[in-house]
Amino acid sequence: MEKIRFSGKIMSVMVSRTADHWFASFQIETSNVQRYSENQGIVGVDLGVKNLATLSEGTVFDGPKALRYYLKKLKRLQRRLSKRLKGSKNRAKLMIKVARLHARLANIRKDYLHKLTTFLAKTFSVIGIENLNVKGMLKNYSLALAISDMGFYEFRRQLTYKCQLFGSWLEVIDRWFPSSKTCSNCGFMNDGLALKDRDWICPECGIHHDRDINAAINIKNLAASSAVTACGEISSGRKSQFSSETGLCETGT
Repeated sequence: MEKIRFSGKIMSVMVSRTADHWFASFQIETSNVQRYSENQGIVGVDLGVKNLATLSEGTVFDGPKALRYYLKKLKRLQRRLSKRLKGSKNRAKLMIKVARLHARLANIRKDYLHKLTTFLAKTFSVIGIENLNVKGMLKNYSLALAISDMGFYEFRRQLTYKCQLFGSWLEVIDRWFPSSKTCSNCGFMNDGLALKDRDWICPECGIHHDRDINAAINIKNLAASSAVTACGEISSGRKSQFSSETGLCETGT
């Protein structure tokens, strides 16, 4: 029905079912072709509930928010399903409809995350993100639905292997780093900043901050300084040194 898009030795195949569709997943041994990012810039990425990702350069990615869009339809189908007799054909039909909707939600979210993470890995050589405690964040019932709809864990998982694929450096910032409360211009710590405050003015230097962009800039600055040390590690018998001027990991024997 369809030709395999990769050339190489087929190692294994796994057949799976999602809703009422069947899929065959092939594992193929191919030659490793090293790719490189398009430029050597550094970027900080702040993940949030209102917007999925805010970059330090000011670009904002809203996210698909598929669950919020289809929530009423999902509740309606699940309510109808709960009233059907177990083992009946009508219940089986509704189960397939619910499974199709769940698969559609997952596909919408995964497609958007794939496009976003590929763009970041291809565009920037150093990417800084926060080490979010997603499991702990989900205990906040008022935000759990929005957090699950964004897919923070899947974002980091995809970005990790894609940075390796494109030769980019992923710097994960400590979760306790106060990126939102720290002024990116003078370093003042605004301890009174609440979660509802989306912007604030630094009392020290007087600069107006957007909460998410300010956090992304702080993440970028910390990622740039951390990459200087991290790129000095020995990899495959070669030493790399990070240049803050060019954003490159200069490699030599």
